[in-house]
Amino acid sequence: MEETKESFTFKGVAERLTLGVTRILENMPGVVDVRLVEREPAEKRSLLSWEQKNTCILPEDLRDFYLTTDGLALTWSVKLDNECVPLGSMMIHSVARLCPLLQPVSLFSLPNAPSLADLDWEEDDTQSGTRNAAAPPHFDSRSRIFEMDSCGGNGKVCLVYKNCAPGVVAQRSDIWFLDRSLCWHLLTATFTSYYRLMITHLGLPEWQYAFTPYGLSPQAKQWASLYQPLTFSSEPNFADPAGDSHLNKLDPTKAFKGKAKTPVLKKKQSPQCSLGSAAKSQGGAGRHGGGRR
Repeated sequence: MEETKESFTFKGVAERLTLGVTRILENMPGVVDVRLVEREPAEKRSLLSWEQKNTCILPEDLRDFYLTTDGLALTWSVKLDNECVPLGSMMIHSVARLCPLLQPVSLFSLPNAPSLADLDWEEDDTQSGTRNAAAPPHFDSRSRIFEMDSCGGNGKVCLVYKNCAPGVVAQRSDIWFLDRSLCWHLLTATFTSYYRLMITHLGLPEWQYAFTPYGLSPQAKQWASLYQPLTFSSEPNFADPAGDSHLNKLDPTKAFKGKAKTPVLKKKQSPQCSLGSAAKSQGGAGRHGGGRR
């Protein structure tokens, strides 16, 4: 009885935590194996330890999230040819795995080996006097970057603190996406907005690329048009300048039904007209018959 009560309680928490997306996924055609990993809330001392170690203050909404559950792991699959294929993934690292993207240089690395910091050739923002909020983060000490989701190897979603100074506690943060070409793209200004985006996109593959100038890959577009038809659009936008016009243009009523025959309307004739036409036909037959004689 106690186990049943605990499972019922966790189910209610999971519904509120995922905004009911688990139930939505379970009712979708072809979706199987919806899994939500149960996690205990993070301890306050672990959050304080993280802040002291990294000289950063966690955003209030992210702190509340960790005090509810220490990370998120929700996955779902689809059934193709009697085989379960993993598809959706909604991941947020635990506090222990919220590690800096730029790890310290190892003693065993080559002395002249290039690093990500070598990509930052621009001038310091504080010296140049530019503090643009949409300016991309830096790979050096000017930014403090922490990986929240590895995105299955398609990129990284990161919690980013910009305009940092050595020894000064960083407080303001944004959520950025680092693609596979090491280019930055701003997703949201708050963790709550990012969380809603992730839930809305159902954790579909490469959904973060919808907020980049080059957009989704053709395969990701097909998955999005199948499982996210209300929010996915193939019309040209900032994320899809090409605008593949062949997607979402299929009309099932025309493609999966036989060709409809156009009915031919016949005009009604009056009795006199019909008798006259019959007489003409008989007279014509008599004339043709006389000719044959």
